[in-house]
Amino acid sequence: MLKNRHWENNTLEKIAADALKAGLDLNCGKFLAQHTEAAIKAGLVKESDVDRAVTNNFATLMRLGFFDGNPSKQIYGKLGPKDVCTPANQELAREAARQGIVLLKNSAGSLPLSPTAIKSLAVIGPNANVTKTMIANYEGTPCKYTTPLQGLTASVATVYRAGCANVKCSTAQVDEAKKVAAAADAVVLVMGSDLSIEAESRDRIDITLPGQQNLLITEVASVSKGPVILVIMSGGGMDIKFAKVNPKITSFLWVGFPGEAGGAALAREV
Repeated sequence: MLKNRHWENNTLEKIAADALKAGLDLNCGKFLAQHTEAAIKAGLVKESDVDRAVTNNFATLMRLGFFDGNPSKQIYGKLGPKDVCTPANQELAREAARQGIVLLKNSAGSLPLSPTAIKSLAVIGPNANVTKTMIANYEGTPCKYTTPLQGLTASVATVYRAGCANVKCSTAQVDEAKKVAAAADAVVLVMGSDLSIEAESRDRIDITLPGQQNLLITEVASVSKGPVILVIMSGGGMDIKFAKVNPKITSFLWVGFPGEAGGAALAREV
């Protein structure tokens, strides 16, 4: 494994001192609380740097009315879902998800799907009808979810098959998926990962799609009579060379973990 020599030669106290002097007033966790005192005693940072950080934090609390009595009676005390879930904010969620979509392949005649030619859509994959997966971690409480299946169903008649019990896809239900794919005018496969595969403190052990997802994709594409759109929902990149060179897979998109409106955003792009 490659090492960063700058950090390799640093102590925890030196790192805490450098962070404070660089302007970090508050860290997410206990690092500064555990190592700042030792950094001061070692002469690596001044008490005035700590004073500045504390002052900035308390100034923010004061601006929020934290010391002005019952917080619920202050200017921000009544904020709730009605303030978050406004039409403008929900549209912002859709737009953020839409701008996060990356088109990685698009063959002629594939995307956008023709509304006159495509009257039925097979929606397949373990991430096709998920909710929590879309918001991943470090998340708030969504106003509402729009899954990929819901977003696509709002535009065209759909038939849905998960194809796998979950993203680990230890055994793909290939026959069921192929049956609905063969009957549809186009296919959207929503594959990828979730927090059981990749998360903070949970690294992936390889860069390929989990389990039998590759098999499911390839088999479904082999019987499809129209465009096949592969959608990867994941936090990190995936090796999908097999899809790039497969002429039956006409388009693919990476959507990340797109948030509560991910399905609505995907439907706009498809």
